[in-house]
Amino acid sequence: MAVTKVVMPKLSEAMESGKIIKWLKKEGDRIQGGDILAEVETDKADVEMEAFGGGVLRKILAPAGETVPVGVLIGVIAEPGDDVAALIASAPAPAPARAGASALAVAAPSTPAPTPTGSPRPPAVAPAPMRPSPVTSAPAAAVAAQPSGGRVKASPLAKKIAAQTGVDLRLLQGSGPGGRIVRRDVETAGAAPAAMRAVPDAEFEDRPLSQMRAAIARQMPLSKAPVPHFYVTNEVAMDRAWELREELNALEGQPKISLNDLVIRACALALMTHPGVNASLQGDAIRVFHRAHIGIAVALEEGLITPVLRDCHAKSLAQIADESRDLAARARVRKLRAQELSGATFSISNLGMFDVAEFSAIINPPEGAILAVGSVRRVPVVDEAGLGVGRRMALTISCDHRVMDGAMGARFLQDVKRLLEEPLRLLI
Repeated sequence: MAVTKVVMPKLSEAMESGKIIKWLKKEGDRIQGGDILAEVETDKADVEMEAFGGGVLRKILAPAGETVPVGVLIGVIAEPGDDVAALIASAPAPAPARAGASALAVAAPSTPAPTPTGSPRPPAVAPAPMRPSPVTSAPAAAVAAQPSGGRVKASPLAKKIAAQTGVDLRLLQGSGPGGRIVRRDVETAGAAPAAMRAVPDAEFEDRPLSQMRAAIARQMPLSKAPVPHFYVTNEVAMDRAWELREELNALEGQPKISLNDLVIRACALALMTHPGVNASLQGDAIRVFHRAHIGIAVALEEGLITPVLRDCHAKSLAQIADESRDLAARARVRKLRAQELSGATFSISNLGMFDVAEFSAIINPPEGAILAVGSVRRVPVVDEAGLGVGRRMALTISCDHRVMDGAMGARFLQDVKRLLEEPLRLLI
C-alpha cells in the first residue's frame, strides 16, 4: 500500500499555520481513510483533521501544542513492512511545544475547505515565532497571595465573587490562613472607591496575539489598503418587517426569526437580480457567482469570524433562521466545519445589537462587497399623514471599485431596501 503523508492542511483562505491541539490516534494505531487523526486550532476554529489514506500511523512528527506551517509533514501512515525511514529523516525537526500552549478540546467534523482559484493570498511566511510572555512583573500586593507556582491562593467562593465583580485576585493581600484570599477580602476590594483600589505596579502589559487576532492583523492591510473601497448608505423603513417578524415568531413550532435573517434573505434575493455585486476580481477577469454564499460576521472575544451560510438564494426564511443561528452558535465555541470557513461571495456585518446607528465595514477579499447593518431605531418620521414615529435602519454597502461602480451598488441597495419594506416578498 502506498505511503500516506499527513501534512498540516489549509483549512481557510487566510490560514498559514495551525496548532495541533491533540492527537486522537497514537503511533501504531491502525488507520482507515476518513478516521479523525487530530484536532487542529486554526485562525478561525478548532477543526478535526481526517486521514486520507489507510495503514498504520507509523510516526507522529509534530507533538501536541506545536504550531506548524500549512503543508509541512506532521505524520506518516504506511503498512508495517513499508520503508518510511528516508521520508521521516527528511522531515523538519519538530520545535519544542510552547509552554502553556492552549489545550482546547473543542472540535468539529471537517473536509478540506474549497479554495477559489485565483484568489489573492498573502505570500508564504516562515513558521510563526513562539509568543513572548507578558513583560510585566507581578504587583507587590499580590505576591503574598501567590505561591511559587504562580497560582493565586483563594477560596472557591472568593474566586466566584471576584469573577462576578471584576476584582483582580492578583492585586489582593489575603487575610485567611497562610495568606489565602477569602470572601471578605474580595468584597472589601469590590466596595472600595475606584481611586483607592490597588493598581498594578507595571505601567502596561504586552498580551500575545491569538491565532485569530494575528490572522486579522495580517489580513486587514491586504483588505483595506489595496482594495479601493467606496460606500453607499440607505435608510430602510422597518415598520412592516418588524410587524411581520413579530407575527412569525408568535407561531408555534416555527423557528424564531431575527432581523438579521430578514436582511440575509433580502440580500440573497437581491444578489440574484444584481450578479455584478456577487462578484470578485480574479486577476484580469471579474468572476461573477451564480449562487449566494453569504458570510455572517460573528464577534468573538478574541476577534471576528465570518462563517459562510451557503446557497442562501435557495433557502426559505425559516431555513436561513435555523441555519444562521446554528452557524453563529458554533462559531462562538469554535466548532465550525472546514467548509464553513471560506467560500463566501458576499458578507453581512450587523452591529445593531450594540446600538450602533451606522457604520461601514471592510471588504473581506476576494469578495467584492460587504453590507454593514445598523440598529433599528424609533425616530420622528414625516409622511403624507404628517409627523409620526417610525422604525428606521441604516444599511451601508462597501464595494470594491475595481469590480463595480457606484450605480451598481446603489441599485443593489435599493432592491434590498424594497424587499425589507415590502417583507411579504421574503416569504415567496
